[in-house]
Amino acid sequence: MKALILAGGTGSRLRPITYSMAKQLVPVANKPVIEYGIEAIAHAGVTDFGIIVGDTGPAVEKAVGDGSRWGIKITYIPQSAPLGLAHAVATAKPFLGDDDFVMYLGDNLIKSSVATLVKEFETHRPAATILLTPVPNPSDFGVAELENDRVVRLQEKPKDPKSNLALVGVYLFDKQIHDVIAVLKPSARGEYEITDAIQALVDNHLNVRSHIVEGWWKDTGTVDAMLEANRLILEDLEPSNDGAQDEHSRIEGRVRVGRGSIIENSVIRGPAVIGEGCLIKDSYIGPFTAIADHSRLVSTEIENSIVMNDCEIQDAPSRLASCLIGRGVTIRHQKGMPRTMQLVLGDSSSAALP
Repeated sequence: MKALILAGGTGSRLRPITYSMAKQLVPVANKPVIEYGIEAIAHAGVTDFGIIVGDTGPAVEKAVGDGSRWGIKITYIPQSAPLGLAHAVATAKPFLGDDDFVMYLGDNLIKSSVATLVKEFETHRPAATILLTPVPNPSDFGVAELENDRVVRLQEKPKDPKSNLALVGVYLFDKQIHDVIAVLKPSARGEYEITDAIQALVDNHLNVRSHIVEGWWKDTGTVDAMLEANRLILEDLEPSNDGAQDEHSRIEGRVRVGRGSIIENSVIRGPAVIGEGCLIKDSYIGPFTAIADHSRLVSTEIENSIVMNDCEIQDAPSRLASCLIGRGVTIRHQKGMPRTMQLVLGDSSSAALP
């Protein structure tokens, strides 16, 4: 079995962050989203990976590398345009050949065993296995209808959904998917939909199995979803402290502090993660916060936030909450009345807070 990870797309819902970085590289708990999928699939014993890339391909390749740190081999596959998931599969056909494959959307996170899915697929030998989860807003997703656990119909972002079961961004296919994609027509929105391709398998009376996701699933395509994913990952954090703290500081709960970081006269309340080479001084770092490498927080309170690497936040006049702050951002205080605010700042921004 091979793996196909999709890391194209524009990430428009995460702008301005994605003006300067691929959405699959936005960190959750200080690790790029795409790496969680790579690790889960590699843990299932798959070693031959293809990664579909678009305009941000060089950045993805630089960040992920050749796969050797996971004991896998990665082939990068350029996609001419973001024309849908089925188009991505067609683009990857020379890499996939006739092999079975697991397809994973690079901006998705699931707390479910890919190894179990691969084993089920190899045991039952369906044409496809899809993952499903109940959602409150099915019109925003591909939706599946089941009859006695059998997949009978799929629709992409239906206006009038017949169920609340959304397709999670993990699929398993055998070579028959290529035959239906070869004759697939674009949808009304001009894309080649994987839901239409799977529906064609169903219409051809081929076996399409479904699997309800155990645990949680997140499409990290929005700021709120990214912060929620950060919270969920930090819930399972294993605490460690490779930094240094003075006698006036307190670390409470599950906290991981990276090598070379310094904690002075501060409180860090977990779950939280502090990267390498950071300075946390006269500050409060609240639960569900991830501070990436080489950032400095002085006289600042922050919680439920993601701060990327090389940031400097000093004298914030009010507690920062639910923030997604890009790389190299500077935030400082100017005179004025404190106000509560939410910040979504792109790379190398500078904000003067009143």
